[in-house]
Amino acid sequence: MRTLLLFVTIHVLIFTSCKKNDVVVPISEDAMSISETGSIDIGDLGAAEISTFDPQTKRLFVVNNSTVNKIDVVDFSNPSKPVLITSIQLAAYGGFVNSLAVSNGKLAAAIEAIDKQAAGKVVVFNTSDYSEVKVIPVGSLPDMITYSPDGKYILTANEGEPGADYTNDPLGTVSIISVNENYTVVNVDFSSFASSQATLQAEGLRVFGIGNNFAKDMEPEYVTVSSDSKTAWVTLQENNAIAKLDIITKKVTSLFPLGFKNYNLDDNKMDLSDKDNIISFANKSNVKGMFQPDAIAVYPSGNVPLLFTANEGDAREYTALTEAKRIKDITLDPLVFPNAATLRTDAQLGRLNITTTKGDTDGDGDFDELYSFGARSFSIWNGNTGRMEYDSKNELDIRAAAEGIYDDGRSDDKGAEPEGLAIGKVGSRTVLFVGMERVDGVALYDITNPYIPLFMKVLKCGDAPEGVLFIPQNESPTGRSLLVVSSENDGVVKVYTTK
Repeated sequence: MRTLLLFVTIHVLIFTSCKKNDVVVPISEDAMSISETGSIDIGDLGAAEISTFDPQTKRLFVVNNSTVNKIDVVDFSNPSKPVLITSIQLAAYGGFVNSLAVSNGKLAAAIEAIDKQAAGKVVVFNTSDYSEVKVIPVGSLPDMITYSPDGKYILTANEGEPGADYTNDPLGTVSIISVNENYTVVNVDFSSFASSQATLQAEGLRVFGIGNNFAKDMEPEYVTVSSDSKTAWVTLQENNAIAKLDIITKKVTSLFPLGFKNYNLDDNKMDLSDKDNIISFANKSNVKGMFQPDAIAVYPSGNVPLLFTANEGDAREYTALTEAKRIKDITLDPLVFPNAATLRTDAQLGRLNITTTKGDTDGDGDFDELYSFGARSFSIWNGNTGRMEYDSKNELDIRAAAEGIYDDGRSDDKGAEPEGLAIGKVGSRTVLFVGMERVDGVALYDITNPYIPLFMKVLKCGDAPEGVLFIPQNESPTGRSLLVVSSENDGVVKVYTTK
């Protein structure tokens, strides 16, 4: 699936060009006042998946795969009235463009091959005239791209998805491109952890592809980079894990399995049926969620890098391997589930999608535990140890329901489906923005104290928000913080700012 672009840096208070007695004074901003200021429609399904902004040219670059693979260029000098300027055509470079990033006047695009299992490309363009700077071969299916904060590296998460029959399953890799060394590239894989597979699986790592090849089974989804540009963290969505990389040595140094979320706890009550004719949050015994994060962003807190993840969830669906089934289509252990007949009705758990790769704990052919996709939340993890520091539990779904935007038709799948996120400083507050794909909204949290996120509000956006981009004051053409939300189902890019 497509991922969204997120380039996150944590910014100090920015001073604008407003002057009083030749002293530069800041624009005072109230994060609670953020509201929609403008929008632009660039296409239909497949358009506006990901956006990135170049402060040098004041242009917004937007992925558009709705008709042909291209990058739409938008004049963003007046964010309340974005104007389409032109498009950069990409058919000559391969298949879909999946992600974009900008640094120092250079736009980097991650482009998959027409044969998705073949090596993809990163193509670098000048943002001023769209001329090609460099074409760099990377791993299979580059799904997300980012620059390091110092601009010296470009990193891509290369998912390496198998073909439908699983006869060709490329390595999942992370490409590290050295900008100042003529864009030389090193593809980093996960083979060095294969000997620890049993231990990692016991801790919650998922390795279940046909052939049980550890390195091929790892599927990088999203990358974030530390403020000193030395360390990266990568989500392995299907594998339910986060990997830590040393950018300088170009090695994977840690794998953090993320474990599972217990829906039987009061704070984790979820609505797990789309056919109960009501939005009802309740405990569900022996049902767990796999965190399976998509987007990730790092936030420094003293000596601890905190990793924020949007726990979307994802299932493997191929001709040779389809892991998801509804509970009504499997056999439940009668000792563990004495009320199995009731649970398997549509109004209870019958339509909940679960993985069939886990849950038969005694190997007798029926299921003793149930594992659904995603955790319907955002979480915070210690970037040094992988320990969970916080989880939003069921609050995203609860808040969406309170706003009247919760889609009960997705209760059997991933609920609000948090997918993208961004972090930025707005006035005196540090704010987390969480895009929720299935409720068409973005939740705002005050994370000034990152260990105690405080809910602020929900912004309504386009259909299926994919890209969540924060533009800080010092880069904004208006001198005010901007939030740009790109939605893939309707091709609409919405812009929000403070009052």
